[in-house]
Amino acid sequence: MSSDKFLAAAIEEARLGLAEGGIPIGSVLVLDGSIIGRGHNRRVQNGSSILHGEMDCLENAGRLPAKVYQRCTIYTTLSPCPMCSGAILLYKIPHVIAGENKTFLGAEEYLRTNGIKVDVLQDAECIELMRQFIADKPTLWNEDIGV
Repeated sequence: MSSDKFLAAAIEEARLGLAEGGIPIGSVLVLDGSIIGRGHNRRVQNGSSILHGEMDCLENAGRLPAKVYQRCTIYTTLSPCPMCSGAILLYKIPHVIAGENKTFLGAEEYLRTNGIKVDVLQDAECIELMRQFIADKPTLWNEDIGV
């Protein structure tokens, strides 16, 4: 289990998604040391085309003033895709902490080029969770990443 309590919360969300029959990607939004939003990939569960972990997390945080997002850090178990990176940029969330990018390299460089700090932890639990899922359900995984 991760020693970072916020990454651990994102992993918990990822495991919830997997238990619901979905894709194991979780996310939490943190403001001043407290989680203000949490979510997991619900594309399968909700029949959604866009409900990735980060998007669900932002949705569950609710409608917030721009100045709040600008003080947050978003944690995600996997490198954010272009869609989720766009939402991060739109709301000017200044810091992204990703559990890993070995199984999928998202739009990290796009985020960095636009002034967002991106840290990737290469967390073993995040890597194994995705490796196992991709091996077990490659068709569903490819659908999720637009392949």
